[in-house]
Amino acid sequence: MSGHHDEAHALPGALAAADAARVTARVARLSVATAIVLMSIKAWAWIASDSVAMLSSLADSGLDGIASLFTLLAVTYAAQPPDAEHRHGHGKAEAFAAMMQALLVGVSATLVALEAIDRFRNPQPIAQSGLALGVMIVSILLTLALLWAQTRAIRQTGSVATHGDRAHYAADLAANLAVIGGIGAATLLGLRWADPAVGLGVAAWLAWSALDVARGGFDQLLDRELPDEARARIRELALSTGGLLDIHGLRTRASGPYVHVQFHAELPPHLSLVEAHRMMVAAEKAIHSQFPAADVLIHPDPRGEAEPHGSRLFAEADHEGAA
Repeated sequence: MSGHHDEAHALPGALAAADAARVTARVARLSVATAIVLMSIKAWAWIASDSVAMLSSLADSGLDGIASLFTLLAVTYAAQPPDAEHRHGHGKAEAFAAMMQALLVGVSATLVALEAIDRFRNPQPIAQSGLALGVMIVSILLTLALLWAQTRAIRQTGSVATHGDRAHYAADLAANLAVIGGIGAATLLGLRWADPAVGLGVAAWLAWSALDVARGGFDQLLDRELPDEARARIRELALSTGGLLDIHGLRTRASGPYVHVQFHAELPPHLSLVEAHRMMVAAEKAIHSQFPAADVLIHPDPRGEAEPHGSRLFAEADHEGAA
């Protein structure tokens, strides 16, 4: 099957869209506030120490702040209900936010790498190392608190935008730890190359994080199937009412706080339209019991009497997905 799984994510759609929006917006506001504090203290420490490792961490926090603000705007827009122009909702705004985050992290990685290479050629002593180390310790504590809040939000909502924002701050945490090592090695051991070396290491970490965030955004933009766990649960719920004989052609996709589910339901032949409708409504309600943010579309097929229909290309994809 084509699904995937991330242990940090909730099953998409497992929380009502309005509740998911409140959770993601709250943690996005927290990340913006954290970024402002981190940028302020790191700028002060960088001016005092002239450390390229500190500059790399400041650049990371600066772009984190921009990305967090963009995330806040995106999750707010994504939570808007469907309208006449957007019948499937606005959820993909979260995926666009993730792509923007990936771009910003990539830019940050490039700038830090260039500065580190220049510092290799022209090594400089680090001033005010005690101040710089103290700032990094404070940064680590603030970042750990934010990561805890973001992880809780992701487990509740499965938000790809929050996941991308958390990737920024996870990289920021690693950068802070690396900066401490680089400044300590340069100051205590006299290894001036350690400071720019740490800068290059942080740049590589940022580049890897950018790829991870971009992959999550692409998954939603390209309508990748939900994780296998979610698909199996949807199938189980649909069949739990006892009215449906089987289902096939299950298609799923995530769109911000929403998920979209469609499948063909095999029903006993010669049912009345009223009876068939009642069975499908029961299956839909069963799915909504655990996926309240799901938009469910069910097509009835009389078992043994359904003629082939639909696009052959999609039918082949459905067959591969069921394998």
